[in-house]
Amino acid sequence: MKYLKLWAPAIALALSLNLSAQTPSDAIYMDKGQICLAALYTHDTWDEYWEGTLKRDNGNIGTLTRQTVMPMFALGITERINVIAGLPWVRTSASAGQMTGVSGIQDAGLWIKAKALEFKSGESALTLHATAGLTVPASNYLADYMPFSLGLGCVDGSLRAIVQYQWKGWYARAQSGYHLRGNTTIERDYYYTTQDYYTDEVDMPNALDYGAALGWWNPAGTLKAELLMDGLQTLGGFDIRRQDAPFPSNKMNFTRLGAGVQYYPLSGTGLGIIASGGYVVAGRNMGQSLVLTGGVTYQFNIWH
Repeated sequence: MKYLKLWAPAIALALSLNLSAQTPSDAIYMDKGQICLAALYTHDTWDEYWEGTLKRDNGNIGTLTRQTVMPMFALGITERINVIAGLPWVRTSASAGQMTGVSGIQDAGLWIKAKALEFKSGESALTLHATAGLTVPASNYLADYMPFSLGLGCVDGSLRAIVQYQWKGWYARAQSGYHLRGNTTIERDYYYTTQDYYTDEVDMPNALDYGAALGWWNPAGTLKAELLMDGLQTLGGFDIRRQDAPFPSNKMNFTRLGAGVQYYPLSGTGLGIIASGGYVVAGRNMGQSLVLTGGVTYQFNIWH
């Protein structure tokens, strides 16, 4: 799963294929000519956040809730090349204060994932993968309405490397991706970060994300469980000023721990159920968020 950022949400992905989940950051592939459709719901809440390195609450927000509905698909172009796409709808709200949340379509995403190398020995295998992706705002939402805004409002190009070692039903995976971001536009022609800017364009800092997983498949191939760690490191930006609102180009860092399961109760029908959760254990200019995701998947052949 491409995990949600908390102030600035990114696309969350969890697709099923061959009794497994396909995301831009895993080592799973659809067969050639096979497609998997997914419908996911994510509930993301926090009542404390880091203002720079200071952890605090905010009586003008109370508990912030972000709900995301994600339709998506993964398609096997060849045995070693897959295409993944998603288009999330997001709603934000707060339990206190006078600020009103927003709702609408966020950022459309498209990724191409390729298996670069594979080494096998007996019942073990080591594989190396690369993913190139692009997300683009799919609606004219206001980026400068943090933390209620739907997203950052900028184009984001990413390149990711993935390595996985598998032995029988066990596997370990590590991955990291670099995000090259374009500018975002706000609805004012002056703003201040660490200096004055007389423009409506904000230069967005690039970012590095990372993650690792330890997982297991049961012998029947109907249940998958894994422990997860992921994080984000913004390469630039600045801290939220004391008692100020967040800004799109803030430095946004976090580390999160979580777990996920996938279950296929009707073997051979193509149906699957996905559930996962994660909790932010450290952050900077981010909410200490609890993220819960559930959904269903259905896979079938388009061509052989």
